[in-house]
Order: sequence, then structure tokens, then C-alpha cells
Amino acid sequence: MQGHLATEAAIQPVAPAVQVPAVERYGVVPMPNLAWTPEVERATAHLYEKVKAIIPPVEWPFHAPYVKAINDLKKERNAVILAHNYQTPEIYNCVADVVGDSLQLAKLAAKSDADIIVQGGVHFMAETSKLLNPNKTVLIPDRKAGCSLAESITGADVRLLRQRYPGVPVVAYVNTSAEVKAEVDICCTSSNALKIVESMGSDRVIFLPDQYLAKNVQAQTKVQIIAWKGACEVHERFTAEELLRYKADDPSIQIIAHPECPPEVVAVSDFAGSTAAMIDFVKTRKPKRVLMVTECSMADNVATETTGTEFVRPCNLCPHMKRITLPKILDSLVYLREEVTIDPLLAERARRSVERMIEVG
Repeated sequence: MQGHLATEAAIQPVAPAVQVPAVERYGVVPMPNLAWTPEVERATAHLYEKVKAIIPPVEWPFHAPYVKAINDLKKERNAVILAHNYQTPEIYNCVADVVGDSLQLAKLAAKSDADIIVQGGVHFMAETSKLLNPNKTVLIPDRKAGCSLAESITGADVRLLRQRYPGVPVVAYVNTSAEVKAEVDICCTSSNALKIVESMGSDRVIFLPDQYLAKNVQAQTKVQIIAWKGACEVHERFTAEELLRYKADDPSIQIIAHPECPPEVVAVSDFAGSTAAMIDFVKTRKPKRVLMVTECSMADNVATETTGTEFVRPCNLCPHMKRITLPKILDSLVYLREEVTIDPLLAERARRSVERMIEVG
């Protein structure tokens, strides 16, 4: 990770300073030379070793100049690049300083002394990073990198839910906008959703926005869950029928699913868990063949970190994650585009719901 790690206390945010546009604070630097040269080849050879089983040799001369330029420039800028597990292998393995799920990325970024955070992920992740790092500059290489879950609900929707169900606590999946986080009691991730729901001390809980995560949590608790009707456009496309066909062809295959999938998909899987839990499953159990029921770049990235496991890829790509590319990351670092800002009053309210989640664990 770029920069030195501070103590756990560094996670506690401080009052944000007056916002000055990043380009005024740090200035623009010249665009680096992006030619494929022997120097670039030598400088990136160790990184290509990590991805050579995933990225064909014919493609590397295109990626490598960007990889070198980004890695050089982030040192000059004192920047850290966060890459979600769904980012493409050349980003995840070759320029990222921190990889993981959305909350892992934001928490780890808060421990860095980097001045600039570049979010390799979607917009709600960049907002979460900004909430936990109010005095750092947070950039997202493509502002249009959205999320079907985050876009399925607004702050006004949450206020209407509170009117309809007065006194019922509201839990929001971290895959939501800062506007929504500001209206709820607490956030959760896919790994701690059950714990968060049961921590509310209520026999009923409003859970938003993922209806399938809500149903999968409902199957594990006596708490009545009132669910919103949002869904991840990647995970909702998987079906139990297609997974059963894989099992019929090879009964030994291990199927591991993300809990954003429909309950019938989870029911026919051998394991269900967050992206971090899925990675741990592969690394610790070392199955001979595995089918990861999630965004397919994750299988590519896990494959670069493991040996002896064959990955079967029923490939559903997230079009929003794929908006983040090496050229856009470089452009963001050179010109300091697109900076993520949040109204301070809204940010203060939204930050509380994330901090409460961290306190629960």
C-alpha cells in the first residue's frame, strides 16, 4: 500500500477542511510517454509474470506503458489506488495498492498517509472512501461508473419507508449512495448483514436495497425483514437451473455464490459468502474445480493468486465496473478528474451509519 500505515485511530475522521479543487491544490502534470519500449518492458516484466496466465502476450504491450506511467505518477502525486475485487486483472494486479471489497478499501485507505485516493470501483465506493477520509482527495476515473443497487433507491424513498413503518430500524447495504446512508440507522456488508440485523434489537427491520441479500439473511434469522426491491444486475441473472447443469456435468465441482444472488441460486451452491469469504474459501479449501457465481473478473484475479484450482467462469460482467480502465486511471491522476465531493452536513449524517457498522463489527 502506498504510504505508511498509521494506527487504528486514523480511521476516525476529522472535520473536513474548506474544499479547494484538486487541480488547484496539486496542479496538472505532463501526460507521460505511452510508447512500448525496452525500458517499459523491463520495468513491468515482474508484473506481467503475475498475470501472464490471464492476459495474452499480444495485449501486454498495450497495458504495460499505462501500468508504468500510473505506478510512477502515483508516487509523484502521493496517491493510493484502491481496486475492488471486480476490477480487471491489469488494474487489480498491476497498479492497485489495496484490493478487496468496498468497505475494506475505504478502511485501509484511512490508514494511509497518501494525499489522493483513486477509486478503482463504482461511485458509491468512492463516496464511502470520502466519508471515511474527508480530508483526502478522492477521485473516480469515470463518474458514470454507477451501480444498479445504489441507483434503485433514494433518500426520499427511505423517508417514505420510515413514515410507513414508524419506529422500525433501517439497515442499508453499503452499496448505497451517501444520500441514502444519511437517512438510515446503520449500514452493513454482505459478510456482516446477519449480525447487523440482529444487533438492532427489534423484531422487525427494514433492509435495503438488495431484495436477494435480504431474503438470504431472512432465511437465517427470526427477525422479520421488510425488503426493498433492488437487485444487482450481475447477480440476479444467475439461475439455479444453469448451476445444476454444471453439477450434472461434473458432480465434483464446487459452486460458491455471492449472497446478492437469488435464494434458489444460493440453495444449490456449496457455499455462499461475501467476495472476501469466497476468496478465502478457494485459498483455504483449494478445490480442484470451482465455479464462482459472481462478477467474472473476480475469478481471473483469484486465479492469479492461487495454484492447483481450475476456475469455471459463467461470465457475467458488470458494465459499471468495466468503465474503470488503465487509460482513465492515468487521465484521472494527470488531470485530477473526477473529484468526489459530498455536502459536509449530509456527509456527517452518512458517516455515522458507516461508523456504527464498524463499531458492531
